[in-house]
Amino acid sequence: MTNCPFFPPVMTFSALPPDQEDLMQRIARELVDSYDEEIELEIEDRSLDELESGRSADKAARQIYFKELFRLQGELVKLQDWVQHHKQKVVILFEGRDAAGKGGVIKRITQRLNPRVARVAALPAPNDRERTQWYFQRYVAHLPAAGEIVLFDRSWYNRAGVERVMGFCSDEEYEEFFRTVPDFERMLVRSGIKLVKYWFSITDEEQHMRFLGRIHDPLKQWKLSPMDLESRRRWEEYTKAKETMLERTHIPEAPWWVVQAVDKKKARLNCITHLLGQLPYKEVLHSPVELPARVRHADYLRQPVPESMIVPERY
Repeated sequence: MTNCPFFPPVMTFSALPPDQEDLMQRIARELVDSYDEEIELEIEDRSLDELESGRSADKAARQIYFKELFRLQGELVKLQDWVQHHKQKVVILFEGRDAAGKGGVIKRITQRLNPRVARVAALPAPNDRERTQWYFQRYVAHLPAAGEIVLFDRSWYNRAGVERVMGFCSDEEYEEFFRTVPDFERMLVRSGIKLVKYWFSITDEEQHMRFLGRIHDPLKQWKLSPMDLESRRRWEEYTKAKETMLERTHIPEAPWWVVQAVDKKKARLNCITHLLGQLPYKEVLHSPVELPARVRHADYLRQPVPESMIVPERY
């Protein structure tokens, strides 16, 4: 085995016959290519020039980060298998200020997982009909069945945060939320759902810097809504709302966990490590996978694709 600075070990096949060695080398290259997705995500946080010409200390830190991330993602695959095999139901809530890094950690958690097992619920603002429903009703529709993990990118805690600060709910609705949510979450836990709640914490200065980064990056400007900009102005009101939320909804059955998120990479690794520790998963043993031989028929003839249908190869 040989080690690549960013990726898991890459195989060598010097003892194999030449034709098999070539095939296995192609498979190895395909494996490395598959991890380029993480580099693409990394470029969201830093420019390509920074990645290529950073200080040696930065490069070493990135290597450690990637090594740990891939290891943890391997554990997440084991967790997924365990959830599916034992018909578990898992709900993970991600809350925090705008630009706190919730989306980044959700991407890294789900990146290697089966979207049929681990799915993300990121609900838009309620429509006119949903505003007349029981407040939790639209969230209940996204809860997991047996063998599923649901990650809420913001959740029913919108009422304790943005709705409270921006005046989208009345004082009576706000108080009713706090009366109801502990019982609602206890009910979820009694039903067999494992509920994990994360708050991503960043400083005033860090949010300011990240907002400026989005303003000056054309690929990220879509992330800044008028609501985000208003939330920046109302930083202190959001702080008070957060403090009240944590105080009134931190219950033994579903406690809050605060992730220090000023450093995005550390936050991702710390959150994933903690999440893995919240579930008693064990590796599920699978029978070895054998690729069956392809069935071939003498009368089969593959028809050529018309040139007019082929996408031009510009690269």
